[in-house]
Amino acid sequence: MRLKARQIPCAKLARHWTLSINSISTVLKPSENINAAGVAPSPGIVIPAYKEADNIARLAQEILKFLPDARIIVVDDSPDLSTQKAVEGLNLSVVSVIHRMSKGGRGSAVLEGVAFLRKLGCQPIAEMDADFSHPPSQLPALLQESHDRKLDMLIGSRYLKASRIENWPVSRRVFSKCSNILARIVLGVPLADYTNGYRIYSARAADLIVETCGKCGKGFISLSEILVNLYYRGFTVGETPTVFINRARGESSVNFQEIKNALTGLFTIFFLRLRLQRESCQTGKK
Repeated sequence: MRLKARQIPCAKLARHWTLSINSISTVLKPSENINAAGVAPSPGIVIPAYKEADNIARLAQEILKFLPDARIIVVDDSPDLSTQKAVEGLNLSVVSVIHRMSKGGRGSAVLEGVAFLRKLGCQPIAEMDADFSHPPSQLPALLQESHDRKLDMLIGSRYLKASRIENWPVSRRVFSKCSNILARIVLGVPLADYTNGYRIYSARAADLIVETCGKCGKGFISLSEILVNLYYRGFTVGETPTVFINRARGESSVNFQEIKNALTGLFTIFFLRLRLQRESCQTGKK
């Protein structure tokens, strides 16, 4: 589906739904987007990580198998250096790692990684989990679809008809589904999946979120903050089916405190939504 938030009427939001599923075999043509130096910019991949030493090197290699020209940044919040050493052990110039001294949260890790890649001129920018929950094989198709639909953000959604979730316990499925329903009620963006971190950002969307996001929390709630910031500022957002595979190795960074902060942050983002809608109405009257 593809959504565009245009000048938002005060009385009601205009909502646009279209669905497009492209073949995973398609690859973004570099000649379609040439920079000032006459060279196609490389796509950037942000991977927030926490205790992912068992996964991260293999994941980077898989990404480069499907996107040989990609530039990868791992933002590591692990309490030790094992994840950092696993990345450095690859000895690849296109794979970098930032090790932070404390756990800053997924949201701040993504924003730091996006800022790093944009300074290198990378576009578009993808974010994905470090634990193989998001299949690297789908990256070329996501990039192509985002390009073809002229989206500023494309979400790999777990909750569309053609999507699939594997190896998730019923309790996690119920919690995730209810969280997304609540987010949609409170925040009003007509998408099915607010909380999956498999996303593609255009260059202008990446620049905006680095500038404006990270104020409503540092963890997973930033995913919803990013969505609201883009949608209610008139950027085009959409989603497409994906396969979500529960981690087989490593340790999840989600805990009770993270969930509590997300619930608090949700209502902070609600007031952000109201402010952006009000600003859009005022702009429309000028």
